Amino acid sequence: MADAIGADGMSGATGGAPATVRAVTALTLLVSVGCSAPEPRPFTPSDLPAGDPSASGQAVVAPTKPAGPRTETVRIAPGVRVVVERPVIADQDTAGMIDALRDYRAGSFKAVVTGGQDTAYLKAVQDDASADAHRWVGEFLDQRRSVRGTSRLYALNVSSVTGSGAVLHACVDETGMRLLDSGTGKAVRAQPVWTREPFFQLVGLRRGDDGIWRIRLLKHAELPSEPAKGCVR
Repeated sequence: MADAIGADGMSGATGGAPATVRAVTALTLLVSVGCSAPEPRPFTPSDLPAGDPSASGQAVVAPTKPAGPRTETVRIAPGVRVVVERPVIADQDTAGMIDALRDYRAGSFKAVVTGGQDTAYLKAVQDDASADAHRWVGEFLDQRRSVRGTSRLYALNVSSVTGSGAVLHACVDETGMRLLDSGTGKAVRAQPVWTREPFFQLVGLRRGDDGIWRIRLLKHAELPSEPAKGCVR
């Protein structure tokens, strides 16, 4: 979406675009109600099985698994969603930066699937990123394209912070997405590269006087560039 960086393979387009540019069951608890149960008998220590740690006052500690990313799903439309693998530990600013990227990507896909009627994505961008985001959505609409599937954001980390500015690194996987003909709703015959392999996203942000982080710059790198290699799972 912005100018190419150059020799390092970074480009301004952000993926997920057509052609020249890169989108309980409710569980029912059945309780059987029968005859009245007999009064429970008083508990006595002899009821404890031999070797039960409770008999000696020891606490029973369940084994724990290592914490992993916290997954957040944003449902954009039937069959279209953005999944964000958020870091387990993130301070308020890092969370705000991730929110900005989430809102931009989810919002831009919503603009596409609504035929340009929803423009809330523009609230998450400013400066060069605003013009690039508008162009990105415009190319989908001009070429009568839409999307279906899942866009996944992961490996999110802040690489630098200077005053009210920051740079966020992210990996984007849209191999679970398909580019559609918006008229027929069917997948186009020649699917673009962003539906076949993940890519690396560099996001430049600024924190406003209102404390909200907004995106100023978007660049990406595709395989086989070095940054993108780190996004391969």
